[in-house]
Amino acid sequence: MQIFSSYTTKLFNSNTIKRTKQIAIIPLILYYNFTSAKHMSQKCTSIPKRQQRVRDHAFDNYMEIEKKMRKVVKFQSLILSQHNQTLPISRLDFLSRRIGFKRLEAGKFLLKFPHVFEIYEHPVQRILYCRQTRKALQQIEQENQALNAQIPEAVTRLRKLLMMSNSSRLRLEHVRIARSEFGLPEDFEYSVILKNPQFFRLFDAKETRNKYIELVERDSRLAVCGIEKVREKEYRERGIDAEDIRFSFIVNFPPGFKIGKYYRIAVWKWQRVPYWSPYEDVSGYDLRSLEAQKRMEKRAVATIHELLSLTVEKKITMERIAHFRLAMNLPKKLKDFLLQHQGIFYISTRGNHGKLHTVFLRETYRKGELIEPNDLYLARRKLGELVLLSPRTAKMDGDLVSYRWNRDDYDMGRDMRRVYAKNGFENFGVEDNVGGDGKGDDNLYSDLGSDVESDITDEDNDGDEIVDTEEDALVSE
Repeated sequence: MQIFSSYTTKLFNSNTIKRTKQIAIIPLILYYNFTSAKHMSQKCTSIPKRQQRVRDHAFDNYMEIEKKMRKVVKFQSLILSQHNQTLPISRLDFLSRRIGFKRLEAGKFLLKFPHVFEIYEHPVQRILYCRQTRKALQQIEQENQALNAQIPEAVTRLRKLLMMSNSSRLRLEHVRIARSEFGLPEDFEYSVILKNPQFFRLFDAKETRNKYIELVERDSRLAVCGIEKVREKEYRERGIDAEDIRFSFIVNFPPGFKIGKYYRIAVWKWQRVPYWSPYEDVSGYDLRSLEAQKRMEKRAVATIHELLSLTVEKKITMERIAHFRLAMNLPKKLKDFLLQHQGIFYISTRGNHGKLHTVFLRETYRKGELIEPNDLYLARRKLGELVLLSPRTAKMDGDLVSYRWNRDDYDMGRDMRRVYAKNGFENFGVEDNVGGDGKGDDNLYSDLGSDVESDITDEDNDGDEIVDTEEDALVSE
């Protein structure tokens, strides 16, 4: 009892009471700082950050066709690189492994698309060969013509892309990886950059990854975003209030997306938040305030929106966008950021087994088709039409023996070979004779070059694109 009473008297001593009060206040201060910091981080935007992805089957079906087209394009490049644009069936299995096909898979693949590839018997050697059909060659010719015709537009797109960068420069390797999305030709380093020294300056280096493209002079006439033109059109046609549409984006949520009352209010508030243009230099602003963070977050949405507007098909993989993340002040967790704005962008994982994420600009598509198509987009979609045609209408039995090409078809094939030889596919898909010395009449093949192999192996065994450079790791899942 005495021990207990002495302990209680010590506990309720005045000095110990002050000490216990201080100890009790410490966790309250820590809790207050933690909750206030969390509250401040959530107030950076009025839209909830954690959003579940809702599928849109129109875009997913688009990517399923795109998956088949990527495989077909790889096989086309293999055939066009051969002598007379024909490939013997006996060599088919070996050469197809170099572009990602498994054993005995190439032959089955050819039979699936008889409107693109055909098998015929050589009239002299009596050996089965495979080649492309007339429609396939016409589609390639149409795509090349559309690509060359829009080079002036590609120059403008590249200028605007450089203007969105902080330092008005981008790495050549990053632009080369995304050249197909922006409508740039294979030899864009010469046909676009070096041929226009009044617009671009190329910083040369021994390694391609260290080369940079720099903009010579900024043009204020090009500093107009695509969303600004859409706002002006909406204002003139529908007569929407200028205050409501001044900083707003076109929002179309996918089917099945649940929109509650408070979420709708949050989107309405976010639409009225002002922001800086992607073409505006923000280095002179103080970005530490809460208002500046809100503007920078909405500016990132506008930057990705403008990046997609500059592409040919209004879509690009998220890994390609990550290459420009540091140069354009984009957020690190790009996937979560895009899922936060599902009414503006759509992320599809179809066609590549989740290895890549394709980002679509929702407002430019309707029922899986581009609303305002261009010639290059239409030429690429013609290949998709040939892929989707039924094999029953191809009359395979007649094509195997009696199909003959006229002089115009051979001339077209020769032109295709010149194009592929110019782009570095001259020796693609051929190998040395096994056991030989690399000389003689029987040695009709030579090994692939390293440059060609690096371009062709940009896609995986399933026809899906893989990470081109190690900087794709910037994307945080």
